[in-house]
Formats: sequence, structure tokens, C-alpha cells
Amino acid sequence: MEELEGQVIDIIYQNELNSYTIATFDTEDDEITIVGYLPFVNPGDTLKVAGRYVTHQEYGEQFKVETFEKTEPKTLEALEIYLASGSIKGIGPATAKKIIKTFGEDTINIFRTNPSALSSISGITYDKAMQMGESFNENWELWNIVSFLEQFGISASNAKKVYKDLGTDAINEIKKNPYILVDKVRGIDFKQIDKMAMDIGIDIQDDSRVRSGIKYSLNLISYNGHCCTIKENLVKFVRDLLGVPAEVIEDEIINLKVKEEIVIEKIGDDEWIYLLPFYKAEDNIATRLMIIDTSKNIKRITHFDTELKNIEKEEDIKLSEKQKEALQAINDNNVCVITGGPGTGKTTIIKSIIDLYKKKGKKVVLCAPTGRAAKRMTEITGQEAMTLHRLLEIGKTGDESQSIDVDLNVQMIDGDVIIVDEMSMVDVFLMNYLVKAIYQGTKIVLVGDVDQLPSVGPGSVLKDIINSEKITTIHLDKIFRQAAKSKIVQNAHRVNNGETFIKKDEIEELENDFFFMNESNTDKIIENILSLCRDRLKNYGNYEFFKNIQVITPTKKGSLGTKELNIQLQKVLNPKKMGKAEKAYGQTIFRVGDKVMQIKNNYDISWTKEEENGTGVFNGELGRITDIDTSDGAIKVKFDDDKEVWYEYADLEQLEHAYAITVHKSQGSEFDVVVMPIAQTSPMLLTRNLLYTAITRAKKLLIIISSDKIIQFTIQNTDSKKRNTGLEHKLRNINVDF
Repeated sequence: MEELEGQVIDIIYQNELNSYTIATFDTEDDEITIVGYLPFVNPGDTLKVAGRYVTHQEYGEQFKVETFEKTEPKTLEALEIYLASGSIKGIGPATAKKIIKTFGEDTINIFRTNPSALSSISGITYDKAMQMGESFNENWELWNIVSFLEQFGISASNAKKVYKDLGTDAINEIKKNPYILVDKVRGIDFKQIDKMAMDIGIDIQDDSRVRSGIKYSLNLISYNGHCCTIKENLVKFVRDLLGVPAEVIEDEIINLKVKEEIVIEKIGDDEWIYLLPFYKAEDNIATRLMIIDTSKNIKRITHFDTELKNIEKEEDIKLSEKQKEALQAINDNNVCVITGGPGTGKTTIIKSIIDLYKKKGKKVVLCAPTGRAAKRMTEITGQEAMTLHRLLEIGKTGDESQSIDVDLNVQMIDGDVIIVDEMSMVDVFLMNYLVKAIYQGTKIVLVGDVDQLPSVGPGSVLKDIINSEKITTIHLDKIFRQAAKSKIVQNAHRVNNGETFIKKDEIEELENDFFFMNESNTDKIIENILSLCRDRLKNYGNYEFFKNIQVITPTKKGSLGTKELNIQLQKVLNPKKMGKAEKAYGQTIFRVGDKVMQIKNNYDISWTKEEENGTGVFNGELGRITDIDTSDGAIKVKFDDDKEVWYEYADLEQLEHAYAITVHKSQGSEFDVVVMPIAQTSPMLLTRNLLYTAITRAKKLLIIISSDKIIQFTIQNTDSKKRNTGLEHKLRNINVDF
């Protein structure tokens, strides 16, 4: 095996999933191409690589890297390239040049031991200097952890999670107890950790190994939305996973119960096992909901019928009997659920609640689980709505860590009536935080469509609350006259009832807002998508892609998945052009004009909006790239609500193209025009509730491109797996004593 040392000049290709990389590498003797699995490698990095030369049939001689380590840049020129690469937050090419000019040979020492000195450079504040130092040192620490974990076959992306969770002493902590990785870091493969432990010499029946296997298995089910599992199923799974007798597993289940790390709940003849946070979240929801609901109804409006008639007169509306029943139920109860499909009058009820209670001097608070849903709520009501995260002033809730703090302190909500929209998207942990933040005497109105896709996180909160029959629920099933003219609305309800789309002219006097293109050839489907988005829809209804149109698809993968469609749509709608700035990030080319989506919650990133400043951009928010500053290494995005945010190159992992998005990502949003291709894919993605959810995203026009066969299968496929939860049981059996 041959060893080389040099600097990465350019990344030609890097796979985002497994970090397979092709890069230009400058050694003392030559500039060569290196290939291999090189996670966290950026232009400017100085590496010591070991491997061998190979000859590629098409690209010629390459150096195939087997192992590598990061080393300090040997020259100031190399160090400047590294600093300018964008891997250190806050530093672009111009700033890198200033730093090297100011500190010269002492630059690395400044970053490591005295980063505040960077603030002596014009344009670098003290806070920014400390952030730069932290980012620089984090990168070095991370490389040590990468090297350590690599020998056990653990990916570098997981190494980054380890560093974030365990800090600078991570290696020592792991050496003491490898299973800490499973306990504290989400998404790590237990089998890899188990192999590490076996190599270190931990016994096959070691207590820590069996306990970790049990907790890992319980965490695994939560990825599919479950909160608990039957004991006998858990024992069987862990037995197969660890290769230990069932009695050993059952002993450790008892030990974990004694240590209050798990809870066993008897439901019927079965014992259901929870990790403690999942049980506590459900228990808190049931207890708080019932306490709030059975408290004195101090916000009740007297002479309600008269007040309702006044609202109808003032707003020039005619409420249906069902809508009046819903409003009466809200007045009579502290907690109430309003559920129904599109066109059944949920929006009118929300507006009427606001009018009724504000007229009486009551404060009505509007909220929703996502930024897009909150924005839509604001638009339809004329009153500001907030995301639940922002309203409760909470940060991350288990996105990175296995340890979910159900007892997290939240901001109590100052309001008389709280209306939560898009309740189907609320998972068990977010609902737990919400009910903790509500004072007794406050009214809660939960609004949602129980037939849509369930929450991404664990639980089936809305469905469980409704099925418990302990909370007053109004089911809206009548389609209002205006909505009934829409083929979109009619077809949504037909799909939900297991019926096929309306055939052409089957029902007269319906709006031409729904089109089904029967096509099974993938190339032709792509061709139709591109032509519709480029100009056909502009000619049809003056619809322009960046103003009105959204492509939605069930999957990320395949020719009709978001990844491939985004590449194709970018080529057609925002092609490479002389003078138009762009930035390559892994396999993605970010270009000025691109439509992008924030794909994780970032509570700290700063934004500006006219004269307003703030922090926080959240998963699912859509925007467009308006500027790329190559000198400072940053990209500017203007979001749909006019927030403007600068992303340093190191933060680009938070963005992805959004010419096409998944149905799951579209939840809580509405678009004037939706183009939806549906290809043959995994049956678990071709479900009735997914199709129903997608249809209800379109306001003015919906075009579905698929085959009759796939559509028929999807409508009949109701096998959206039932989630194992206990909230319904807890609500049914709870006794609230005052």
C-alpha cells in the first residue's frame, strides 16, 4: 500500500449518502485524481492517504484511497485554501486572506487557543470570532472521532452525531461503554456498535448489552410511528438480534422497569412495553386534556345563539346546522375536535370562533405544526398564526438524540381560546408540550383532517383522541355548494371513500380544475411534467412555475422521485447561464433563482424582513435563492413569507431543491397548481391516504399523471399500517380527581 500527502484542490463528485468522493489532489510531485470513501473532505483539506493506483476504463489513472487522515496544512497558501473552502463557519475567501495576512504562521495556534484575537480584523466581531474558533476546533475534534469509529465500520455521518452528543471526550466515553452510542445517538446501527463491543471483549450476555438491545429495539419501532410494542414481540426480536435466551431478556426488561427506563402497561390480555419518554408523553396528554376539559367553563359566552346570529349578519355568512353545532360545542366544552375533509367548512368555523370570542374581549391564539401551515392559517383568517415550536419557545425535540425530554420547560400560552390547525401532523411529543403549556380555563380547539397522512413523528394523536370518544368531536361531512363545484374537492372525497376519479362529464357544471393524464411510460411522464411547468400551464391559465406551481410526488427515489425530478426541472426552469452565480455542494448545484426548501429546524439562524429581525427557519419552509456571495462563501434565500436568510456554505446541508417535493413535505401547505406524477413504487407509499393528502394540496388546478392501474391500486390500498399507541386507552380509562 502506497502513502501520499497533499491537498484537496477540488471535489469533482461526492455521494451525499455514503461520501464516495472523486477529487483532485495536489502532492509535491504531481496533481492526481483520488477516489474513495472520504467523508467531510472539502477543497483545501490536507490529507495523508494510503492506497494504490488503479486504471479506470474511461477516466484513466486514479489513486484509490483505502484509509486516510487529516493533517495540518503545511504552507500558508494551503491553510488559506482550507479556510476559504467554506468548511469553517463565517469564513469565505476574502476573510481567509485577511486572517492569513494578519496572523501568518501563528494562524492555527490562534484558532486553537486564542480565537478572540480574530476580532482584531475589521469586519469580525467578538461573537463571530468565537464562532469561527469553535467551528475550526470542532472540525479537528470531529476528524479524531471519525478516525476512531471508522475502524469499527461506523460511518462518518454518524461520527458527527456522536461528537454533537458526547463532546470532546467522546472517544474515552465510547471505549468505556460502546453501547452509549445506541442509547444517546439516533440512527446508529446497533449491529455495528455490538461488533465494536464484542471486539473490545464485552460478554454476549452482559447486562449493558442486553439492556441496550432492548432500548434499541424500542427506539427502532418509533421510526415507524409506534409508541410501544407487545412484550412477546419485543422478546422475540431482541432474542434474534442478540442471540441470547428469552429468560435473560425478560430479566433485563424487569431491571429496566425497576430503573424506570421502560414502562409496562396492561391493555386487554397483552402487556405493552414503552420507553419511558413515550409513555410519559401519552400519559401527560391524556391527563392534561381531561383536566382542562373538565375544568370550569369560564370562557363560555352567554346568549350564544344571539351572538351567533349577529356574527352571521355582520360577516354576511350563512352557517350550516353542522357548523352551528360545532360552534356550540366549542362554547359548551373546554376541549373540542373539529374534523372533516376539504370544502366541509372548517375555515368558516375557525373565522367564526375568532369573531365570536374577540368580540367578547377574549384573546384567540392561532397555531399549526409547520411554518407553511401557520402561514396558510394567517392568510385565510387575517390573524397571525405561529408554529407550535415558536409559540411554545421550544428547540429541538429529539431530532438528533434518542433522549427526548418530555419534561422540557415550555412557554405557557397567554390566550383564552387556542386553535390548532393541521392536527393530523402533530406527534405525541409536540402534543405533550402543547398541553403542558395551556392553563386550566383555556379553551382548546383541535382542527384537522383525520383521513390525511399521520404525523412524521411517533403517535396518532388526532385519531386516538377522536377514537377515545372522551373529547367532544364534530365530524363535518357535508361539502358546501361552492366547494362542491370543484372536481378537486369531489375527487378528494371520492378517493377517501374508495371510489375512482370522476369520469369526463360524469357530473355536469363542475369546474375544470382536475385533470388525470393516463400515462405509464416514465419518459413521457417526465416530458409532460417539464412541458407543463415550462410553458403549457402558462398558456392554459397564466400560471407561472415560481409563482403558482408545485410538483408533488410520493417518493424521493427513482426517475419520478424528488431527487431526479429536481435535477430535470432545474435544467429546464433555471438552467446554467453565463453570469448567473452557482455553488456546487456535493452532488447539488445551488444556483441563483433556484426554488429551495429548509429541511430541518434551525432555531438559531438569523433572518431579516424589511425593518424586522429575528431567528429561526423551520423544516418545510420554501424560498428562492436570490444571491450567492462567493467572496464570503454564503447563499441568500428569500422565503415565501419574505424572510431573507444568509446560509454559509457549511450550512447548505439544511437546504435542498424544491422544484419537486414529497407528499409528506407538502402537508400543511396549499398551492394554486399541483402537478403530481405517480409511478410504480413501494406499496407502502401508494396508499389511499397519501393520494387523498396530495389531492387536497391543490387550490385551483390539479394534474395527476399516472396509469389507471396504479391509481386503482392506490385508491384500494388502505394498508397504511396501524400505529401501536396507547393514548386512546389512557383517555378512555383516566379518572381525573380535583
